[in-house]
Amino acid sequence: MPRLLLLACLVLSSAACASAAERDAARALHFDAIVVDGHSDTTPRFADPSWDFATRHDDTNGDMDLPRIREGGLDVQFWSIYTGALEAPGDGLRTALERIDAVHEMARRNPDDVVVAHSVAEIREAVAQGKLVSLMGIEGGHIIEESLPALRLFYRLGVRYLTLTHSFNTTWADSSGTRTIPEPTHGGLTDFGREVVREMNRLGMLVDVSHVSDATFFDALEVSRAPVIASHSSVRAVADHTRNMSDEMLRALAENGGVVMINFYPAYIDEETARATSAWLAEHGPTLMKWRETGDDDPAALAAERAAFFEANPVPVCDLDVLLDHFDHAIAVAGPDHVGLGADWDGVVSMPSGMEDVTKLPDLTAGLLARGHAPEAVRKVLGGNVLRALEAAERVAAQIEAEAAERVAAEIEAEAAGTVAAEIQGEAALRATP
Repeated sequence: MPRLLLLACLVLSSAACASAAERDAARALHFDAIVVDGHSDTTPRFADPSWDFATRHDDTNGDMDLPRIREGGLDVQFWSIYTGALEAPGDGLRTALERIDAVHEMARRNPDDVVVAHSVAEIREAVAQGKLVSLMGIEGGHIIEESLPALRLFYRLGVRYLTLTHSFNTTWADSSGTRTIPEPTHGGLTDFGREVVREMNRLGMLVDVSHVSDATFFDALEVSRAPVIASHSSVRAVADHTRNMSDEMLRALAENGGVVMINFYPAYIDEETARATSAWLAEHGPTLMKWRETGDDDPAALAAERAAFFEANPVPVCDLDVLLDHFDHAIAVAGPDHVGLGADWDGVVSMPSGMEDVTKLPDLTAGLLARGHAPEAVRKVLGGNVLRALEAAERVAAQIEAEAAERVAAEIEAEAAGTVAAEIQGEAALRATP
């Protein structure tokens, strides 16, 4: 009996060592990889003088800040530039410019830690220097207000994707909606919508199909020469939500060379949690709106009020395993070269249990490895796939510019040839004159 007990202890000790070794290997991979997240709505906080990005906050006061980002091993973040439906011409443009400025100001206040990058080369250089890379995405095509010059200006300011719609149709593209599906207005993209996609290709800006209708999705893939991304969408096979992607869409996105960046929001990734969250929001939504609409004259008191509220009224959540199910399915259908992270930090009311804020990201890596995904595949999912799509968009933009230069040169050559021919004919006519 003592011998059997000794053997049992040795087996248990070996299992514990293996588990610790696996955790260490997962953390080593995570912190060695370039980790990219496709969507965070923390952006408005940057303009709040009472909230400091460089100060650590608990998870009742947002999902991320610089100390927690460091702890979570996140290297590159796309900050969402969002405004709701426009009330007057110019409202969206002004709000977007203010939020873009807030991102640049946040980086200016933290020059040793944060940089706004404009290319993949700059991203890699900044990550090598240990800096957090800030990119931006315009969330909703309504914000450009049918202006290609505005789109071009946003690109120059560091915006690297445009989500074609938000949760409502624009004048040129149909939306998937969020809780209900809007009645289609255009059956996908209009002619101007297609022009927007072509202009994004010319600039090197990624086309983002999160929030768009299925018809808009397929129209965008038909038009785009560059890979298309879904910056924060999950999969319908695991949770049948209008914001998620069907297997047909996943395969089409993979064929395009694009990336689906999995959304973490429990109400999008778990149907039971979605129903519970709807009931929770019906009861507590007015409280959330009150916080959004009132000022923060006493930030400490507000933080304490929020903490007490959420402790007494926890938001429904699902387990981390459900989130991993979405990654598993997307990798199985689209392939490991076409999946990424799109958490939706600070844009939703809850995160899965075990993924409460950005500090938990290494546990996602450990979960993917534990499910049998190869280390190199996990490295791609963590950020390599998105960087590859961005590089492809840059190459397509360079190709379009080269093609335009060739056309101009050909036109000049043709015009010159026509001029020479006309001169020769004129001289011949003069010689033939008696």
